[in-house]
This record gives sequence, C-alpha cells and structure tokens, in this order.
Amino acid sequence: METISDVKQCLNCSKKVIGRADKKFCDDFCRNNYNNHLKSQTNNVIRNVNGALTKNRRILESLLPEDESHKFVPKEKLLKMGYRFKYQTHFINNQKGQTYFFCYDHGYRETENQLVMIVRTFPLGKR
Repeated sequence: METISDVKQCLNCSKKVIGRADKKFCDDFCRNNYNNHLKSQTNNVIRNVNGALTKNRRILESLLPEDESHKFVPKEKLLKMGYRFKYQTHFINNQKGQTYFFCYDHGYRETENQLVMIVRTFPLGKR
C-alpha cells in the first residue's frame, strides 16, 4: 500500500512518478528539460567565449592577406572591428622574449606606436 510519503514527484514538473524506485522524472521530456536547465548557465558561458574567439580569429584573418606572413595594423583598427583582447586560445613566447597571442591559427604581437603585428601559423608540414 502506497502512502503519501512513498509517492515520488517528477523533479521537473512535480507530477507523480510511476515506475522504478530510483526513477526521478515522469518522462524523457522532463528529464531532458531538467538537465538542460541545469546546464544552461554553463552552456551560455561556453557559447559566449567560443563566439568571441571565433570573431577574434575572423578579424585577424580578414586583416592578413593569404600571400603575406605578417602585417602591421593599428591596434585601434582591431578595437573598431570588435576585437576582444581578453580572449585567446594560447600564447607563444619566441626566443627574443616577445609574446604572441593566438586565436587558433591566427595571432598578434603588440609592437611600438600602438601597432600590432598579425601572424598566422601553418598546419604541420606546410612551412
């Protein structure tokens, strides 16, 4: 005989849950909805960071012609195009101690006079 304390409620919609003793949701929709809601904040953060990285890479790519290995542009130009300097995938320090900041395969190094030098890495074996 079921008592009120034995009746389980769906964690998503609070309907009665029928089935196994460890069942927490009334159906797959409620289970998915509940878990998606739990992860939504994390997913939004990841989506926003990935969007910023993709935009940064696109900006660097648009400023560096395919036939050039590097190009100097004013830092202000990147800012006007919406480049967000706090987002990068990695950085590399060269032998001279200069730091290059990358968004995937495109990067930059800050130079004198508010300029940045945009560079591109090459896929393995393509130098």
